[in-house]
Amino acid sequence: MISKDDIFNIKSDAEFESLALEVFRFQFENNTVYRSFCDLLYKHPSDVKTIENIPFLPIQFFKSHQVVSSNNSIETTFTSSGTTGSTVSTHLVTDLKLYEASFREGFKHFYGNIQDYAVLALLPSYLERDGSSLIYMVNDLIVASKHPKSGFYLNNLEELKNTLQILEQKKQKTLLIGVSFALLDLVEQFQLNLKHTVVMETGGMKGRRKEIIRQELHNILKTGFDVPKIHSEYGMTELLSQAYSKGNGIFECPPWMKILTRDTEDALTLQKPNKTGGINVIDLANVNSCSFIATQDLGKAYKNGSFEIIGRFDISDIRGCNLMAL
Repeated sequence: MISKDDIFNIKSDAEFESLALEVFRFQFENNTVYRSFCDLLYKHPSDVKTIENIPFLPIQFFKSHQVVSSNNSIETTFTSSGTTGSTVSTHLVTDLKLYEASFREGFKHFYGNIQDYAVLALLPSYLERDGSSLIYMVNDLIVASKHPKSGFYLNNLEELKNTLQILEQKKQKTLLIGVSFALLDLVEQFQLNLKHTVVMETGGMKGRRKEIIRQELHNILKTGFDVPKIHSEYGMTELLSQAYSKGNGIFECPPWMKILTRDTEDALTLQKPNKTGGINVIDLANVNSCSFIATQDLGKAYKNGSFEIIGRFDISDIRGCNLMAL
């Protein structure tokens, strides 16, 4: 049995690869959707000797199938935000403690002790629906911070501005985490001068504004908040781990997560570093669902393990994966 200690105490690339192969064998045997997908590709554990040989399940399967590798009962179901009438992704979570360990250890890995921060969350589009894994994570961080000023803000931007100014006057280390369109709303109304605050965007205009490239977004936010860097969080409904960027759109993974890229013309072929391709994620915290996911994001992975997101596939089905529909 693969334990939390196995996942969150990885110390080297060799340990990561060894555990990834163990997780692959476990999910091949215990996840009927993933097993069928591997069978379709004629990929058996005896054929898989390195992580590059592991098949990556197209992320669309989380919309059409129950992707589960555990016999335990479902503790919660996380759902993606979808446009009206669209099919949403569902992540059936059989062990919430695993998710909590992942985001707590991930935050600690990149930012240190959560109790050093006041956590202010500007996530209106997520608060306005049920089933958001981001809201679950941020709420836990707010509670764990134990700061009286920590909390969620919906449309009360003036109150948020006042709270930020109070915390700045006290030189309180603060995390302001927000969806892109809401952070833009804030800086359009108020000019702030933040010296003790990490501003972190979670991406997405969610239909509220025209999509703009990350660099343009960050330039507007840097000016509006008067900060040298805008941080970013990379996560999704189908993952239990997050990558973080401390500026310039370059993300880093926690030790139990890894990014590879695949050829945009051949979904089954992985690429060498520094080439633009489809983003494939290995998330070992997903041990109870599927740890090997081919996303619809485009990006570059670098030799040192960092990566950047460049955009998304324009087509709804990743090219080359249509034949893999079960």
